[in-house]
Amino acid sequence: MRFFSLLLAAGTAGLALAAPIGEKKKRVSKMKFFGVNESGPEFGNTNLPGTKGKDYTWPTLSTIDTFVSKGFNVFRVNIMMERIIPTTMTGSLDSAYLADLTTTVNYITNKGAYAMIVPHNYGRYYSNIITDTSNFQAFWKTLAGAFVSNSKVIFDTNNEYHDMDQNLVVNLNQAAINGIRAAGATSQYITVEGNDWTGAWTWTSGKNGATMGALTDPQNKTIYQMHQYLDSDGSGTSATCVSSTIGQERIQAATQWLKSNGKLGIIGEFAGGANTQCETAIQGMLTYMNSNSDVWLGALWWAAGPWWADYIYSIEPSSGTAYNAYMNILGQYE
Repeated sequence: MRFFSLLLAAGTAGLALAAPIGEKKKRVSKMKFFGVNESGPEFGNTNLPGTKGKDYTWPTLSTIDTFVSKGFNVFRVNIMMERIIPTTMTGSLDSAYLADLTTTVNYITNKGAYAMIVPHNYGRYYSNIITDTSNFQAFWKTLAGAFVSNSKVIFDTNNEYHDMDQNLVVNLNQAAINGIRAAGATSQYITVEGNDWTGAWTWTSGKNGATMGALTDPQNKTIYQMHQYLDSDGSGTSATCVSSTIGQERIQAATQWLKSNGKLGIIGEFAGGANTQCETAIQGMLTYMNSNSDVWLGALWWAAGPWWADYIYSIEPSSGTAYNAYMNILGQYE
């Protein structure tokens, strides 16, 4: 999602009440992962480190129960590098921010779901493009070390690298893999993201297709994370989808790249407006992914979180704009 600044005030939306938890719904999807982005810890990124409750917030844990009861089994927790390791990437973990992250992660994984930790930084640290791969590796070794014993944690190297040298993006991803494994985190999956906002629809027409396949992982548990929105420019800023078939169309070339290169993929962000055309397009995309589950491991909706108010894609239970429109549809693929 192409948001650099999320200037949302606390209290713009009341805390949603979770639905009662009954017997967990049996998953019938062929895909391994299906879930949602939990947004909030990355808000207020123009004011760093910021104040919890004013500039940023953490997910409402009761909504995790709601999603789990409906079959969701992975939650992408969006954080800020500058809050988890302030001042310098080679520094120490901030104890307060780490405590909140750990509480969120443990709540998710104790439910039997996966928690995907992602620095929502676009390949930048304090607004500057990250160019020091050794420092980036050190950052990831430190962060991964805090979750080394939790096999239900997934590490996402960084959210939506963009407007960067392509070789640098590849090298940063490799440095992250190296740092995570050096920390002793050998059982966890890692998702890597490409340049150009990691868009699936531009994966092969841009530089990602020619370079990202070179990444190596001694544990062979790397997944290629792509994002896909269905508005005209693929930015995820409009409730209007190009057509009712655009979802499948936009991921077909990336699907073939995954197959040809022997790689596995996941759509880490997707969404559409609460209207018939978008709903049909989302169904088409997910059905196509399900039919190609040999390479697509799953998909995560953008986004949930307590401060979204009337945001066009909010799926926060139970008043989010997309909640009533999409929960039954998504339930077919969970």
